[in-house]
Amino acid sequence: MDQFDVAVVGLGVLGSGAAYYAAKKGAKVIAFEQFELGHVRGASHDTSRIVRTSNFAPEYVALAKSAYKDWAELERESGYKILTVTGGVVFFAPDSPTPATDFTKSLDLHNVPYELLDSQEVKRRWPQFDIPDNVSTVFTADSGIAHAAKTVGTLQALARFHGAILKDNTPVDRITPQASGGVLVETPKGRFKAVKAILATDAWINKLLAPLSIHIPVSIMQEQVTYYKPTDAAPFETDRFPVWIWQGANCYYGFPCYGEPTIKAGRDYSNNLMTPEQRTFVHSPQLLAQLTSFMNGFIPDKERQALRTVTCQYTITPGRQFIISPLENYPDIIVGLGAAHAFKFAPAFGRALAELAVDGGTNEDISKWGIPKAATVNSKL
Repeated sequence: MDQFDVAVVGLGVLGSGAAYYAAKKGAKVIAFEQFELGHVRGASHDTSRIVRTSNFAPEYVALAKSAYKDWAELERESGYKILTVTGGVVFFAPDSPTPATDFTKSLDLHNVPYELLDSQEVKRRWPQFDIPDNVSTVFTADSGIAHAAKTVGTLQALARFHGAILKDNTPVDRITPQASGGVLVETPKGRFKAVKAILATDAWINKLLAPLSIHIPVSIMQEQVTYYKPTDAAPFETDRFPVWIWQGANCYYGFPCYGEPTIKAGRDYSNNLMTPEQRTFVHSPQLLAQLTSFMNGFIPDKERQALRTVTCQYTITPGRQFIISPLENYPDIIVGLGAAHAFKFAPAFGRALAELAVDGGTNEDISKWGIPKAATVNSKL
């Protein structure tokens, strides 16, 4: 039975990043994906994800600043252009649960440049938007787009380049801590020993934690985004239109044209609850109608057409906090959960997981991202 330094379970963007950075550090790495590489069953597929340093919580701003350096290094090493900077606007409606001042405090703390814009200035710069006068807007010039599928594929290719073994269509049945240290990884295709294991299994996390009598309370939901064909795509190209987020009673977000003459939009956190086994991959007509109604008022275009709607899977932790932490009672097992907002941080997130596994610690501030107190230990399991 081969001995590895690090075993990574789950090869979405976070697990792929962890495998790459661990292998780059010289570790002997084996990584497992239960489905085919690049599959659409999780949350790392499709094309675009918003990247931004702006965030409500200072700890996320700090990690995002680190991630931007990692994104640049990833582009240098791979030779691929992965990020497209468009600038980004966050709109704060009167019914937003959080005001713009909460947002800007985090930016001020980390010296991230931004502009506060009134509705007239927004309309002057981007007449595509139609926003009420009572909406506050924060603009950050460094915001933009990461190509999702290209990011995952690049991380996997670089992991292999640095010697990692990636096994697709190989589900992990059980992770067993060993009395002498390390873990035993059991799969239908064999058993493997590793000094450390990184679990980046998202919605499937509790399947592997259950035999350890641990349960992290997560909510899993099917979300969706829709690609719309505007009457005229030219005003929505990346040099003329920013990524955007609407903070109101509901949160919406969207993108300029990116690789095709469509604009993409979605609602964040729609509470369309399910389990991975229940997931239909069929979009909700109700959510599509709700999104289209919002878009009709927000970015008016009478002739705009909805071309396609793509589903994805959200796995929400308590407080929607990241988890980047070893298990308290099993420190050779490290958990990484991104709470459905981690893609923008992916290189730094994966690197931090790798550093925990290989070096025993990371310089990133992960102090608030431990195993949540709501996690239960069930002695009957």
